[in-house]
Amino acid sequence: MAEVRFNSILDNDFYKFTMQNAVVKLFPTQSVKYEFINRGKHLFPEGFAQALRDAVNAMAQLKLTKAEKRYLQETCPYIDLPYLDFLEGFHYDPSEVHIQQDGTSLEVWVEGLWYRTILWEVPLLALISELHYVLNHMERDDNQTVIETTDRKAQKLVELGVTFAEFGTRRRHSYKVHDLVVNSLIENQNSNFTGTSNVHFAMKYGVKPIGTHAHEWFMFHGAEFGFKMANKLALEHWVDIYRGDLGVALSDTYTTKVFFQQFDKKFAKLFDGVRHDSGDPLEFADLTIAHYKANGINPLFKYIIFSDGLNLAKVEEIKNYCEGKIGTSFGIGTNLTNDVGLKPMNIVMKLIGVQGHSGEWIPTIKLSDEHGKYTGDPSMIKLAKEFLQIED
Repeated sequence: MAEVRFNSILDNDFYKFTMQNAVVKLFPTQSVKYEFINRGKHLFPEGFAQALRDAVNAMAQLKLTKAEKRYLQETCPYIDLPYLDFLEGFHYDPSEVHIQQDGTSLEVWVEGLWYRTILWEVPLLALISELHYVLNHMERDDNQTVIETTDRKAQKLVELGVTFAEFGTRRRHSYKVHDLVVNSLIENQNSNFTGTSNVHFAMKYGVKPIGTHAHEWFMFHGAEFGFKMANKLALEHWVDIYRGDLGVALSDTYTTKVFFQQFDKKFAKLFDGVRHDSGDPLEFADLTIAHYKANGINPLFKYIIFSDGLNLAKVEEIKNYCEGKIGTSFGIGTNLTNDVGLKPMNIVMKLIGVQGHSGEWIPTIKLSDEHGKYTGDPSMIKLAKEFLQIED
């Protein structure tokens, strides 16, 4: 059986590093918990936990190379040298990751200081996905078929005239498939492909690393400062660190409706756009356009990044609906990095708790625009909906 191993500390989503930079500066003493959620009810074969443990232990050997540090300095001027010096000395600590297997059921959780544990989520999901196919002896399409599938999609996206990025690290089939896909997108040599969320592949292929922040940024602020202040303080803190750079705001941690109540004229002007990650994309477009107009802003000067379970049909529908109304871009994930003739996994890893000042754990929650994507403690979800006046 081939070993599944990471070979670069940058083989991770860009927003993990941008958030880590902010956490190091603003919340260096906060401890958190993350939990693996098996949405697809996948079954794990005997020995899976040990194989995952071996892969996790190997992560401790990764470190930022001089070439990688130089790449980040040259490509990301908004990330300062003190953080890059920190990252150069950073090592994964496998003791922060807890893995248990009971029959075909797998439990994984991470606990520790937020500025350290924040980098685990994406690699863990990618490892679980790749090991799933290896240990179940599932044969994917051959390399040439993967390349042809990617080329066909890239050509269609060019024909549609949309800009798009690759967002598929966390549920990729494997490192090899991911590499084939990004290389194929580069080979198509068109300006429509704007980059990848994976920093390692962005460096390898000379494209832009794409990303800002994730739901956990807002979930943490909800637990730490209260639900009514979560969006506003999360955005304020982001501006404090990046001063207008990395200006795409994620909108649906506590529903889009609540988000726009606090995304006032200041934020609407300062941020370049918003990202859609749940709910009906066309309804979201209407809400966003109306919000900009209500604040005296021409929506054509702003844009939406759509990133929720996209395929080519969805992209075409959204593009046609939004054309001439607001700028658009698309982040396509699993449909690019795990379209290999096998069923992709439906797995996530979420922030579930923030340690309070007295040592107690405060549950974190996410109230996306799809009720099926609500995550967190049910009593805390109920409380948040009452505070935020969210009705079913």
